This record gives sequence, structure tokens and C-alpha cells, in this order.
Amino acid sequence: MTPIQECIKNNNHKIKPIWIMRQAGRYLPEFREIRSKNPDFVKLCLNENLSSEITLQPIKRFDFDAAIIFSDILMLPYGLGQEVKFEKGLGPKLGELDLDLIANVNKDEFSKKLNPIYKSISNISSNSICKNKDIIGFVGAPWTILVYMINKMSPKKSLSKEIFNDKLFVKELLSVIEKFLKIHIENQIKAGATLIQIFDSWAGLLEDNISKFIYEPTLNLVNHVKKFDVPVICFPRGVKDYKIFCEIVKPDMVNIDYNIDPKKIINEIQIPVQGGLDPKILLTDKENLNTEAIKYLQIFKDHPYVFNLGHGILPETKIEMVQELVKTVRDFK
Repeated sequence: MTPIQECIKNNNHKIKPIWIMRQAGRYLPEFREIRSKNPDFVKLCLNENLSSEITLQPIKRFDFDAAIIFSDILMLPYGLGQEVKFEKGLGPKLGELDLDLIANVNKDEFSKKLNPIYKSISNISSNSICKNKDIIGFVGAPWTILVYMINKMSPKKSLSKEIFNDKLFVKELLSVIEKFLKIHIENQIKAGATLIQIFDSWAGLLEDNISKFIYEPTLNLVNHVKKFDVPVICFPRGVKDYKIFCEIVKPDMVNIDYNIDPKKIINEIQIPVQGGLDPKILLTDKENLNTEAIKYLQIFKDHPYVFNLGHGILPETKIEMVQELVKTVRDFK
């Protein structure tokens, strides 16, 4: 059994596995070299050979306990026929949204469009370097995908609440999103994913209708993953109450963000916990990094815990700081 599976399935608190969100990405010089020759991010995600290579890069360097497929949560709207592109300095930009067109997409058409992702997972799962490591497939949570598809850009730039005024449109779109997220999850598991993580990157934006947009649709996905006897991790970034989220949604593990007090979490949440460290800590010095990392390790010493960050690793992070973090976690007793 892999270290993370030990944590989740056997409630083993004596081991402390480690992987890092966005570990296959811009902080790695070997990734930047590939990226410089492949400016179209969507095409890169759909290049099964290069995406496999990128996924394995951090495993070769740091021997993390899990490989997370190099992809993006916005491959879902892409698979449904909405234009998706990434502009330097601006982030994702999505095209016009035609609900009639999207509602008529069939499962085979969608799966064929995203098939390189599944082939990449299959490549990775059969690679000897991943022996005794988890292969993490992932999706965006229904709420976060809904926000991107309607807003057509990151809500960090701007979010007009008026776009949600057409309640029937939103309800129908959310239903389509949920349906195809389940298909995307199932395809990843069949390809070899041993864990699924659900990223609700914009959960913190929602103040009302949390049950309708976050709890209920995410619970539906969690229950779907569990049908395949594959553990599911939820990351509801910025959600106001992790305790209530866990009680309702019932993931196998919850990833906490860096704004959450880990001492509060340890007193309120019974299930295994992942993450929490602020990625900016990796931009400081080794002494500070050790202090902050050990803080989390001490708090969760007697609780099933997977070391991770409270958000994705930052592009300006130095390799030696990641090496130091891995060493700190591995040496902790």
C-alpha cells in the first residue's frame, strides 16, 4: 500500500507522506525548457508524451510520494467545446458559452477530445519510477468550473455577480458540468489514477447558497469517486467552515489552505488532513522554512497527515528550498 493510502485507509499517523500542488510546473528549469518550446498551454496538456514527462520531472528530482498528472481543471470546459486559452500575465480566457451546444455533447465525443490526458495517466501509472506512489487525477469542483465558464476569466481579475441572475441557465449549466466531471473522473480512474483530488479554487468567493453550489454538487462527485474504491481529497480553498464542509461532503481527506489555523483543524476534524503551508514560506530562508514546516508536522503528529502546501507552489521558488522541505519532512520523527 502506498504511503498516502496508508494514511487514508488505515488512519496511519506515524508516516508523513509529501507531495506538492503544482509540483510539475514553472519552478522547475526542466519544465521551463519544455514550455519555452510549447507556448500553447492547452496543446501541451494534450501532448501525452510531454505531459507524461512533465508529470515525472518532480518525482525524479524529489521522490515525492505521489505524481499528479500535468493538466488543468479547465480541460473540462475545453472538452465541452468552449474555447480555452492561456495568455501570459493574464491567465485563462474562455470563449463564448453556448449552453445548447454544450448540452448536446456526448460522452464519447468528450472522452475522445481529452483522451491524451488519460493516455498520459496510463503512461505514468506503468512507469517503474512510480512504483509504490499514488497517481493523482483531478478535477475542478462544480462551483469553480461554473465560475470560469460563465465569467470567462479568472474571478481574481473581476467577477460580475449579475452573470448568475439567470437561475435556470445556471442550474442547467451546473447539471451539465457535474455530469461531465463524473465522466472525466471515471476516465482518469480507468486510466490508472489511484487518487482523485477535487479543487474548489474559488469556494471562498461564495457567501450565500453554499449548500446549493458547493456542498451538494461536490458531495455528488465524492460519492461518485467512492464507487470505484478510490480515495478522494477535497480542497475547498477559502471555505468559511472546514468542519461543516467535511461533515456534509465526507471526503476521505481534506486539503486545508494557508489562511486556516491548523490548531483549529486538529480539534475539529477527524478525517485525514493534507496541506496548509503557505507557499510564500518557500521564498524565505531554510531556517524559517524548517520552523514553519515542523509546526505543521508537530500539530498533526498524532493525526493522519499528508504534507502539502495551502496552495500551488510559486514559480519563483528555488529548487534547493524544495529539497530542504522534503528533507525536513522525511527526517521528522
